[in-house]
Amino acid sequence: MKSRKVLLFIFFLVVGVVSHAEQITVACASNFSGAMKEIVAVFEQQSGHQVNLVFGSSGRIYAQIKNGAPFDIFFSADQQKPMALATEGLIVSHSRFTYALGALVLWSSNPAVNVEQAEVVRQHNYTKLAIANPKLAPYGRAAVEALDSLGLSDASRNKWIQGENIAQTFQFVSTGNAEIGFVALSQVTVDGEIKNGSGWIVPSSLYSPIKQDVVLLRKAEQSEAARALLDFVQGQQGQRIVEAFGYQHSSIEIIDVPYGP
Repeated sequence: MKSRKVLLFIFFLVVGVVSHAEQITVACASNFSGAMKEIVAVFEQQSGHQVNLVFGSSGRIYAQIKNGAPFDIFFSADQQKPMALATEGLIVSHSRFTYALGALVLWSSNPAVNVEQAEVVRQHNYTKLAIANPKLAPYGRAAVEALDSLGLSDASRNKWIQGENIAQTFQFVSTGNAEIGFVALSQVTVDGEIKNGSGWIVPSSLYSPIKQDVVLLRKAEQSEAARALLDFVQGQQGQRIVEAFGYQHSSIEIIDVPYGP
């Protein structure tokens, strides 16, 4: 009789957990896709919630949110778009924080190409240099800033090939359509080591910090799952995953001015 009561208790406990499980949709910048997939896999297993992921350029996701896309959370590759959404009253007040600091790497998928500091750019032994569109992508702006700092923008500009976002830029280099390119460190590293090809981690002093912010959107203001995911990202497990994918973790919360009257 006692064992039956225990089984019933476990059954109703499980039913209670399942009944409170939610399904949310998270829009995420493409550069953070690897880390986001791992974060979500662990989060779903531990929480019972389900997360649908949508990846793309931050600019495109921002436009979709303004046009009513049914996203609950937005992980941007920059700060500007989440700040704009806050100003426009489209996020939950005080929900914005910096979840990661991005890093830039000059990379070739061909290990025979010696990417040692910026010498490969200076020597001009290449036909195409891939960068993300600096008007749309923060990693593209960082790449141009780095080239400016090195005095190499004008000398290399006629060899630039621009990707719409950092994912397309990575594809240009990984397929060999561009011999070298500026990509996100997270795209080419595993546990802090460049996994293939040849690369130079660009000193952070050569470009402005790539601060990546996340926001909880108004649609999800009452969502337990959305808030739980944001807590997970800021917690120890989330922090370890972020750092394992080549980012610096940032736990500094940014308080936004409340919207509304």
